[in-house]
Amino acid sequence: MSVVRCARRALFAVAMGSVLAPALAAQAGDPVPVVTLTEARRRAQGVDPVAVTARAEAATAAWERRAALADLFTPNLRAATTYVRLSEPFFNFGTGAISANATSATLEATYTLFGAGKLAELRRSRASVVTAEANQAAARFRTALAADAAYYGVLAEHELARVAAERLRRAGEQLGVARVRVQAGETIATDSLQLLLEVNRARLDVLQRDSALAVSRLRLGRQIGLAGPTDAAPLDTALPPPLPVSLEAAAREMHEQGPELEAARAAERRAGASVAAERDGYLPDILLSASAGAYDDAFFPSALKRSQVAITVSLPIWDGGRRELAVARARAERDITRAVREDRERAAAEQMAQAYHGYETARTGIELALVGVSAWAESFRVQGARYREGATTILDLLEAQVGLSEAEATLVQARYAARLALAQIEALLGRRLFEGQP
Repeated sequence: MSVVRCARRALFAVAMGSVLAPALAAQAGDPVPVVTLTEARRRAQGVDPVAVTARAEAATAAWERRAALADLFTPNLRAATTYVRLSEPFFNFGTGAISANATSATLEATYTLFGAGKLAELRRSRASVVTAEANQAAARFRTALAADAAYYGVLAEHELARVAAERLRRAGEQLGVARVRVQAGETIATDSLQLLLEVNRARLDVLQRDSALAVSRLRLGRQIGLAGPTDAAPLDTALPPPLPVSLEAAAREMHEQGPELEAARAAERRAGASVAAERDGYLPDILLSASAGAYDDAFFPSALKRSQVAITVSLPIWDGGRRELAVARARAERDITRAVREDRERAAAEQMAQAYHGYETARTGIELALVGVSAWAESFRVQGARYREGATTILDLLEAQVGLSEAEATLVQARYAARLALAQIEALLGRRLFEGQP
């Protein structure tokens, strides 16, 4: 009998240690930086590869536009100088004498009067700028959505870790009560064993939630450009307000000016401009050129100067099928972008309905979860009091205790599901729905 009693005491000590271990580990851990939601979004815009790529493409498209304008209005200039030293003197036509040296300096200017796809290239560059700007706007909201998801993930894991810790604390307290009752002979020993199993389950839940919290902190840090874990500043837990727009209006707005759809339409226009630019390869080219040169047998030649002006007309006939291949590739790209645009337009209503109903469902879920937490908290209080008086069984107490923990976890999940659904709706619309929100 003494052996069984010692084993029970050892198990109870382990359970109590599991109650204190998370708190001690939290105190021993190094502090991590804390960011607000606004700061997390801002920092993510600077480091997220999606946002960085979009900005780089926008800058490239801007230079493409400048180059097309410069090619349309300005000639191409080229300057060259040469110095030749021969083993035997020869007749230098610049100086008109025999010399072992020959120097020349030339300046050439060429301007395409017609052809070479200049106007089509200008249209394509303009479409490229529009496409890059649309992609940048879409990328900005995609990055913000990713930052929101990482931020809310940290907050949700914090709350779930708190729920798990509360479950462990309650289980430890009830185990102490059961042990006292068993020692007093008021109940059988299996009650304390049942509660010990609940303590172990709660302890495992705490470990899992702590691990998930550590991972979510690292994910948030990576999302905003920090090498280590990052914590999220708490947000209010008020019930989310009703959406200020109907589902039909939101779907219509997304179809008309959603950033993803605008990017798809701009990509299709750019592909169409590329087809037109490649077709210009079948047109003749008219080239105006002028050059001036000086020739001598020393640097800075000046002995003989010549200049010329020429107009060249060329008609491309056959280049081994390279033009046809370029046109075929441009057409294929146009067809692909058109299919992507049409698919996104068809999917707009589905995506908006999914996010919209997700928000409404989560919002209703919060109200129901609040009722559930209150009901299970009262049930746990009553069952705990009845168990201490010997008026109920350990199974009823365990059911109330587990039900309370599950109701609290459901409330946490519903709260952050609503926030994430709202972020998805805003990403689809390309704007914030509530004034003054982070």
